[in-house]
Amino acid sequence: MKTLVAICGVALLAAACSASAPSQSVSPGAGFTIDDLVEIKHPSTPLWSPDGTRLLFAWDRAGITNLYLSDLTGGAPTALTTEADGIAGTPFWSRDGQRVFFARRGDLWAVPAIGGQPAPVWTTPAAESDIVLSPDGSRAAFVRPNEGRPGASLFVRVLDGGAETRVAADERSVSGPVWSPDGSRLVFTAGAQAIRHEQTPEYSGAKIIYTVTERVPGQSFIVPASGGRAVRVGGPAGGGLRWLGSDQVIFDRQSADYKRRTTYVADARTGDARVLREDVDAKFWSIPGNTGAAAQPSPDGKWVAFLSDRDGWDHLYVMAAAGGEAVQVTSGAFEAWRPTWSPDSTRLAFDANLPGQPGTRHVGIATVSGSGTPQVAVTTRTSGRGTNIAPEWSPDGSRLVYQHTDPANPADLYVISASEGEPVRVSDSLPAAIDRARLVEPEFVTYPGPDGQSVPGWLFVPKGLDRSRKHPAIVWIHGDGVNQNYDGWHVQRNYAVYYSFHQYLMQQGYVVFAPDYRGSIGYGRDWRQGVYMDVGGRDAQDAWMSANYLKTLPYVDAERMGVWGLSYGGFFTMIAVTDQPNLFAAGVNVAGVVDYAMYYEDPYHGGWTASRIGTPEENPEVYRKASPLSHVNRLARPLLVLHGTADVNVPYLHSVRLADELLKQGKGDLFEFVSYPGEFHYFTRAHVLKDAWTRVDRFFAQHLRTPGAR
Repeated sequence: MKTLVAICGVALLAAACSASAPSQSVSPGAGFTIDDLVEIKHPSTPLWSPDGTRLLFAWDRAGITNLYLSDLTGGAPTALTTEADGIAGTPFWSRDGQRVFFARRGDLWAVPAIGGQPAPVWTTPAAESDIVLSPDGSRAAFVRPNEGRPGASLFVRVLDGGAETRVAADERSVSGPVWSPDGSRLVFTAGAQAIRHEQTPEYSGAKIIYTVTERVPGQSFIVPASGGRAVRVGGPAGGGLRWLGSDQVIFDRQSADYKRRTTYVADARTGDARVLREDVDAKFWSIPGNTGAAAQPSPDGKWVAFLSDRDGWDHLYVMAAAGGEAVQVTSGAFEAWRPTWSPDSTRLAFDANLPGQPGTRHVGIATVSGSGTPQVAVTTRTSGRGTNIAPEWSPDGSRLVYQHTDPANPADLYVISASEGEPVRVSDSLPAAIDRARLVEPEFVTYPGPDGQSVPGWLFVPKGLDRSRKHPAIVWIHGDGVNQNYDGWHVQRNYAVYYSFHQYLMQQGYVVFAPDYRGSIGYGRDWRQGVYMDVGGRDAQDAWMSANYLKTLPYVDAERMGVWGLSYGGFFTMIAVTDQPNLFAAGVNVAGVVDYAMYYEDPYHGGWTASRIGTPEENPEVYRKASPLSHVNRLARPLLVLHGTADVNVPYLHSVRLADELLKQGKGDLFEFVSYPGEFHYFTRAHVLKDAWTRVDRFFAQHLRTPGAR
């Protein structure tokens, strides 16, 4: 097999890219195509109109986001923007519901809610960011770079007339302004810094400079919205403050070793902070970041809701904002996430999976009453198959908008009454070219791991598969470590694109399997923390041992199994193809970590790594095990490596070093390396998705679809 190190888009290698990049999929005309997959959209940021009669949301298609409006009657949403390069930031409604504001090209823009041509609200030479509307809709706070000197300033601008006031400035940075509920104050973060460290490792060469970014957290301040003295908020540095009424702010901080999670409350007038509550874990805080784990104050400032895994599962708790005993709202062998308060502060909406059904999630409502120690009662508002997540209340608290996915539908928005009735669909993200009847439903199964523990996973068998014959199979290993598969489309856009592509691969006759190895979410704290001091050990074995399960299926050809994954999944792929060099006929590593000592050296990831396996000096043997780079000499089967050059999650340098080591080990005939200029960790742009998926399609076809292929 010929070695290919292609950097598509670079003029010097344009001919090589043109020759190697296939122009069509393996089975043209069979069902839906890769081009069809790119057309699948993903909705986000649903925002109710002030009167609750309409819903604004952002709809992403291959990294391009535009705004849409639904009248909630079940008809197709109306596009409010159609920008070729999309819009930026979080949109917001005008107070009267007549206009929608959004950031574009460094200015504030607006579009009539009835439709029309978007236009700038203001145009300035400098690029404004972090634009947020005041509670009464009369002013906007925003950040603007300082003119002629480093740093940035916080401004407040009157929308009617355009008068603006600079209320704070910092020589490094200003970010994240948040209005107090009464509009009298702003909390913001200043002094955060990104320090670039340059490196030119020998294996890459001195002509190419790579950067590592060290992030120094800023300190939070509170300032009158009319200007005046800014008060420094006490407690550890960082951002992410929320208002607790108009006189206090609340925030969470995690210790550097991830063992202590503390919630603070600070006085808005003095900045003095006190500890409200704290979780301490002997291993590490493991509730993932996309679950709304931060303390959530009720709008009236009376209650605080938060997530904790103190009983072994992620559950919802409520306590009085003044302090006291926390009451557990949910309990059992399931996990509750993403709590949000109703406008009247009497109810909490959240989503939770079910005991024994980790990939199913439903929206629940907890009614909170009493004083001092709260009393709670819980009901469930959704049912059926699939995942229902991230509920958001209507202004009057009568309805909820939430995201739904299932085996036949990627992420879409639905609205449901908080008390009774069936949901109304708001969006339909699946293009007409994709026939839902062709989509394959996952089957939840378990198999034994390396220590006998039961490992959960999801089996996909193509429709109409001739089970009297043996077929190729592909193991997909999800990324993030702390993530999971679902009963249908993934809830995150980053991984939904992979679910989509697997539906395409099943049209080509592949059986697909997706394990939820230890470390995965949805299965309780012990399963998540099973990686402690063992990254790349039993967790990686959990993943590749799914191949042993596939071997037990009479319709799977054990000689034609492939493996692939993104990020942490790419890391496990490299372990699989080097620890078990003859188990899989081919592997694909998408932006995977190749050495955790190298990952630890990056300041952006050092704390995360140390929380799980300490430092390389403390635990050299653990780090050796977490370095597939150290034994790539064992590679025996073809490997495809894909990586974006703008990746900050797993720096592109990992794949450069991997390529160098593979060549040194004489493996040049076994691997291909394709770089995507300017692409981030999760492939987003249409041209990148089309090229990457077509390459993976052809690669697996070459090495798996023909019996006896290698």
